[in-house]
Amino acid sequence: MVTRGAVWLATVVALALMVSVLPVPGSVADAQQGWMPPPKEKRCPSKWGANDERGAANLLTPAKALEGTKMIREGRVYELGRVLEAGIPTFGVRRFGIYTARTTHIRGRNDNRSNEELVVTELGQVGTQFDGLAHITIGGFAYNCYDTQPTDRLIRYGFDKMGVEKVGTIFTRGVLIDVAGFKGTDMLGAGYEVTRADLEGALRKQGVAINPGDAVIVNTGWGKLWMKDNAKFNSNPAGVGIEAANWLVEQQPVLVGADTFPVEVFPNPDKELFAPVHQIFLVLNGIYILENLDLEALARDRVYEFAFVVQPLKIKGGTGSTVAPSAIR
Repeated sequence: MVTRGAVWLATVVALALMVSVLPVPGSVADAQQGWMPPPKEKRCPSKWGANDERGAANLLTPAKALEGTKMIREGRVYELGRVLEAGIPTFGVRRFGIYTARTTHIRGRNDNRSNEELVVTELGQVGTQFDGLAHITIGGFAYNCYDTQPTDRLIRYGFDKMGVEKVGTIFTRGVLIDVAGFKGTDMLGAGYEVTRADLEGALRKQGVAINPGDAVIVNTGWGKLWMKDNAKFNSNPAGVGIEAANWLVEQQPVLVGADTFPVEVFPNPDKELFAPVHQIFLVLNGIYILENLDLEALARDRVYEFAFVVQPLKIKGGTGSTVAPSAIR
């Protein structure tokens, strides 16, 4: 016979077990459980207007450029771009090939001969790469609900809106968030999801805050695999999760970059999501993404604030650009 006390005890135990498996409000699991992008009517128009094509680049005012100059104290330049060469980590049909040619025709009595090259590559998505606003969509609609569905005109001449040529020069204050250093390691573990607590903790330890219009760079340590273990580099890197991405959006950066190919954790812990942080940054908020950065020297020297400069190639209608950014201390 089951007594009333036994029923009460069983109920308490069952409730306790239910609570133990439910996500804690505000936790990482709660932040991304069932995440879906908002419908078009809730994400458009952009806060910069229905015709805006520059997204967070609108934050790059003359005052912001001057703020960047104040970060230069020693005049030391850190090159953050990767060398483009055969064998770099790439995906699918992406590749990089260079074919040099010598002009044999002698010009003038001074025997002037020239050399040049043919580069065969996907120019926007190889090496250190800058993701523009036409690169990622939600159901075919990019930032500000721009319809990227293919037409003969778009296929032949590039996108007629949101092209990377609209970005211009980004010269601003840069902030390095050394999450690997904060966690006491030289490289975060495979598939490690960088959380809001990680970002806030690292910034607090570094004594640095993010200002609107900053270029925010996250160091995971995975950059040391570049051209040393490409298979691992391209596997399941650590990166920013949904919760951390939403917090970064609140800080209003112009771009978010990292030393990995996706910047975000990949694959996402929710197996039904594919690269949701790209959608959060690019599509929902117009925040650019910068991938495959070389951050080893910057992290080693503990340079957490700097002037940051990058200019995407002016590829009309392009979705992105291979770039060579620099940090100046």
